[in-house]
Amino acid sequence: MNTDNLNQKQKDAVGTMEGPLLILAGAGAGKTKTITHRIQNLIRNGVHPSQILAITFTNKAAKEMRTRVFELLQNDVEINRPISISEKPFVSTFHALGVHIIKENSSLIGLSRHFTIYDRNDSKRAVKNAIEELELDPKRFEPGAILNAISREKGDGVTLASYRERAKEFYQKIVLSVWEKYEKTLQKEKSLDFDDLLLKTSLLLRNPEVLGRYNKIWKYIHVDEYQDTNKVQYEITSMLSKEYRNICVVGDGDQNIYSWRGANIENILNFEKEYPEAKVIVLEENYRSTQNILAAANNIIQKNTMRKEKNLFTKNNEGEKIELLISYTEIEEARVIAENAREIINSGTSAKEIAVLYRANFQSRVLEEAFIKKNIPYQVLGVRFFERKEIKDILSFIRVSLNRESTNDFVRIINVPPRGIGKATILKVIAGEKNTLNSGLKSKVEQFSMLLDRIKEVAKKDKPSELIKYILRESGIENLYKNGGPEEQEKLENVRELATVATQYDSLPPEEAIEALLSNAALATDQDELEKDHDAVKLMTVHASKGLEFDYVFIAGLEEDLFPHQRMNEDEISQAQSEEERRLFYVAITRARKKVFVSYAQLRTIYGAQKVNTPSQFIADIGDELVESKGDVDGYQEPTGVKAIFIDF
Repeated sequence: MNTDNLNQKQKDAVGTMEGPLLILAGAGAGKTKTITHRIQNLIRNGVHPSQILAITFTNKAAKEMRTRVFELLQNDVEINRPISISEKPFVSTFHALGVHIIKENSSLIGLSRHFTIYDRNDSKRAVKNAIEELELDPKRFEPGAILNAISREKGDGVTLASYRERAKEFYQKIVLSVWEKYEKTLQKEKSLDFDDLLLKTSLLLRNPEVLGRYNKIWKYIHVDEYQDTNKVQYEITSMLSKEYRNICVVGDGDQNIYSWRGANIENILNFEKEYPEAKVIVLEENYRSTQNILAAANNIIQKNTMRKEKNLFTKNNEGEKIELLISYTEIEEARVIAENAREIINSGTSAKEIAVLYRANFQSRVLEEAFIKKNIPYQVLGVRFFERKEIKDILSFIRVSLNRESTNDFVRIINVPPRGIGKATILKVIAGEKNTLNSGLKSKVEQFSMLLDRIKEVAKKDKPSELIKYILRESGIENLYKNGGPEEQEKLENVRELATVATQYDSLPPEEAIEALLSNAALATDQDELEKDHDAVKLMTVHASKGLEFDYVFIAGLEEDLFPHQRMNEDEISQAQSEEERRLFYVAITRARKKVFVSYAQLRTIYGAQKVNTPSQFIADIGDELVESKGDVDGYQEPTGVKAIFIDF
């Protein structure tokens, strides 16, 4: 076996074949190479491929690992027996593993092998139906928030029966009643939701006979991105490795950024407590980034206390310093980023090797506009601003208030937020048969019609930004999102950003301003979808960038309360949240191979009001010796401790 392309620490990991093994792999340290070579080495030493299990999180990561393993096995002339299809290592995501185990044991939980899997929309629809059946107010008990609560419990390994025993508080009882209805729907339709794929697997493995069978099948367990495991994923891997204790986990606590969806950093921090005999190998040599980028990353992450000590280094060149871009407003910030991206492209770099990262989705809007103006091809990973559902909903309210013949807009928002108006009723209203409705339904439709009348009046006399605030408030959307979970909070931020967008039309006469806003929004949404591999600058949240790498990375909006992020309904963030924000910035910096640009704006318009910003603490933490500054404001002076002042102009 040729190990010339492995460093000594990687060779140690590959050569450790028995017992628990913790591989702490820093960003860009070659963890996938290490895992795949370890699997190859196990097979070369007589382990049957079918006895090896490797689990990761994303389909992309699983596909890459599977491809690399099979290539290594096919090209290894010293493996002198054929690798049949049945003897291949089992490489999959956690959820695919769950499907495999559930299908093989489906009769034990009252399912057939051909059970249906609910996606998020299916689940949300079923939860909404449950809320309505219970005659609860969906404005007060938002379906997405209830589903998030159920999902979090399932991720913690909690069953409906066990939740029933501890549901004592008012909201818990509401969740319980909805969960019971939701569970009956799943059972009736012989279906499982995404969380059930893990929870049911965990429950099946608690059956000694079932667990014994899989303990005999998979004797060598590998878990990638172990820092991202939640409680039920931890339980699955712990049970699968129970008999032989040949478990190799690979991860980096410094890249734990998903606590909001249940990922528990304690799983990797406490690995040695669960397995006292574990061998620990730290991969610190980075093959991706320059020395300056790694020095900045190390300076950032060393301030965290919930971590295992690790210090990235590289044999790569020193590279350029971190460049600080200082702008007056977020519009200028976007322009400066676009101009720098244009210079990089003109110097010969492919556009797809440039990424612009931001903390919150609403930031993409001004960046997109700047890239359009500079004629720079770009691709948003995720949904573009004007294509997000919550943005389309607000624009539909405006359009249908001005044009009652706009059936598509009417159908889109008559139940946003839910008003209990069914499809049959909607069809009758569209057909002009409102008089045939019973008094209750007729009243609901009339109240909605009166809302549209009020919106039309405001549209004709007020500024567009004020109109959007009015719709947000009067429609009930603001309360819907304000009382929801993280997804709903983000939707609220996006809708408030639309109010900011609208301020650029406020100087026009009201009706002309509304027409301009709607026209420009329509043009933006009509842009062709960019191909996945299109040669374009990538725009995405930092969360979406995990696992990716680029030559040049811009990190926008480095301002206190934005990055590190503090939600609008929080007075302050906890230490755990603060450390996760720092890990998120560490992830952002380590996406870059050649150069990092960090940027902030002195003023940022949020929800139509300008806010004076304090530069993010992360900028100072990088280290003065690693930063060179480029201000876009003449006579710029560093702000001194100004904290989130709102100014209504």
